[in-house]
Amino acid sequence: MFLEGVTGTLSAASAQTPAAGTVPYRTLGATGVRVSLVGLGGSHIGEVQDEKEAIRIIRAAIDSGVNFMDNSWDYHGGRSEIVMGKALRDGYREKAFLMTKADGRTRQAAARQLDESLKRLETDHLDLWQFHEVIRFEDPDRIFGDEGAIQAALDARKAGKVRFIGFTGHKDPHIHLYMLQVAREHGFRFDTVQMPLNVMDAHFRSFEHEVLPVLVRENIGVLGMKSMGSGVILESKTATPVECLHYAMNLPVSVVITGIDSQKILDQALAAARGFRPMPAAEVAALLRRTAPAAAHGKYELFKTTAHFDSTAQNPQWLGPPSPETDKLVTNSPHG
Repeated sequence: MFLEGVTGTLSAASAQTPAAGTVPYRTLGATGVRVSLVGLGGSHIGEVQDEKEAIRIIRAAIDSGVNFMDNSWDYHGGRSEIVMGKALRDGYREKAFLMTKADGRTRQAAARQLDESLKRLETDHLDLWQFHEVIRFEDPDRIFGDEGAIQAALDARKAGKVRFIGFTGHKDPHIHLYMLQVAREHGFRFDTVQMPLNVMDAHFRSFEHEVLPVLVRENIGVLGMKSMGSGVILESKTATPVECLHYAMNLPVSVVITGIDSQKILDQALAAARGFRPMPAAEVAALLRRTAPAAAHGKYELFKTTAHFDSTAQNPQWLGPPSPETDKLVTNSPHG
């Protein structure tokens, strides 16, 4: 176990010191798969306008030891997956641990999105498929309901289209805990969970404090994201990019997924991963003291406090139609 106290700080005894100049790898929960400590984010790579440059960056990351590739069915209208699919040609697919996400909450919608993702990514299977943006309390009930998206995931795993199954979300740790609860009630165990882990999260609606200990206890792979909050956290002037990355890496995560849209940012991520060593407790405490005032009300974690990052809220059709059971509940509601 990596857990030290309630915050889940990486202990020196549990950390594996990499060879000089190499990207460290960690085990992805109970899967036994080894993944790079830093992962390449699919959203930001889709923002690179020059497709050849985006492909070059992805391949450069893989050649440098980054094997975890993040993506989603909805990133940039599918462009992120298309570019990554092209980058994974010529033998690169075999070097990558490939993950993408689906927004569908119904069996039909999720299955359709999976098939579209596989086509765009030019592969016959995903290493990890995740339910994207579990940001509403009704999401777990829809996913695990009759003809819910969990059925598409189980079908896909049985068919060999998917190796592992997880979920993501960025809104509230209690929604993550409810998703885990509903899964248990249905006899299902997730392989991974993706969530914000950063120097601000430690102070406000904290996934680190509320969710991380549960995942470590249950040996579920932890995927950290939004270490810099898409750059918004850096605007607080309380932490540098490398400090943000190292703080997240210091937690018992399998991967810290970070947005990479240029060679400069890739080099920064590689340097942070290669140079990472477990942070002394005093260093962690000093960083948290420095960020506490700015973090208090979620000002720099807009994904928690605004709808700016809620793509499924802006595009509810991606979720799929409500189930007949849901329609019946709404129709019979005394509140109209």
